[in-house]
Parts: sequence; structure tokens; C-alpha cells
Amino acid sequence: MSPGFRRLGETVRFQGALISLATARFAAPDGQEFERDVVHHPGAVSVVPVLDGPDGAHQVILVRQYRAAVDAELLEVVAGKRDVAGEPPEETARRELAEEIGMVAGRLELLAEFYNSPGFCDEHSFVFLGRDLVATEPEAHGIEEQYMTIEHVALTDVARLIADREIVDAKTIIGLALAKEALGWA
Repeated sequence: MSPGFRRLGETVRFQGALISLATARFAAPDGQEFERDVVHHPGAVSVVPVLDGPDGAHQVILVRQYRAAVDAELLEVVAGKRDVAGEPPEETARRELAEEIGMVAGRLELLAEFYNSPGFCDEHSFVFLGRDLVATEPEAHGIEEQYMTIEHVALTDVARLIADREIVDAKTIIGLALAKEALGWA
């Protein structure tokens, strides 16, 4: 919280299976009170799974998945909600890798943490780089995952895919940009 701002309380307006919506009350540094609608979210993880090619070229494994909120299929990195109480972000990332693309990462490196939309939502996300991948059996959960497809993309094609608006998902753009830098392809 910023110096001088204080949270005074909140009233839950909606409680769903994943999120809740509250009207929160705050006091500004001068004492003026105000309200804001706040969406509470359990948080999320995303993983940029990287395959090392024999010539040093890197490929990333992306998923094309239907996203109901925007009524479109998006090309994204592996991602999932932090919906298991007490589970560390690294474990959530490992679980999502196995579920979505059938891979286990020998190395998992935290690239960044960020708030997705802090103007109205407290969703806190972690993005990891997944290396030394080994195949395992995928375990799709949910209707969207049952229909998603897996795509291998050369890391050198990422900038073009973003420029051509083939990749428009924020966590994917953040993760891919940081992965390119971490791998020396910036």
C-alpha cells in the first residue's frame, strides 16, 4: 500500500468458483474516503517451455486455446490458475506443464512476477522458463484444454508473431520477451 493510503474494508458483491468481486473502501492521505471495485483472483502461473535445437536454435511450445472472455482462440504459453491452496508457484507451473503439453521440466527458472490488471484486479502472476523438457502423459482438465492444440514456434519468429498480432496475450508476450533475453536472443 502506498504511504498514506489506507484500506478501510470491503463488501463482497459476488463470490464465484474462481473470483470474487468486492467494493473496497479506502482513505486517501488527506483523509478523503473513496470506493473501488476490486476483483479478487487466486493468481496464476505461466511457463515458456523451450526445446533446444541441435544447432543452438530454440523452439518454444505454445498452446492455441479458446478463451471465453474474448470469444477467441489465442496462441499462448502454458498457463494455469493457482487454485490449489498452499501450492508453491513452481509446483503449479510443473503441474500445468504436464497437464497442458505433457512435459516435465528438468529446470524451471523464475523470469518475473507481475500484476495482470492492478487497476481493478489483485491477480498476481509468475512466469517461468522451462528447460530440459522430458515427455510425460498430458492430462487435459476442462473443456477448453480438451480442444486446445500444441504448436512449436522458433524463438526467432516470436517478434513477427507479435507484430502480426498472432500473439496478443499479455503473459505470453511478457514470458517470450524475457525468455529471449534469458537465452541470449534479445
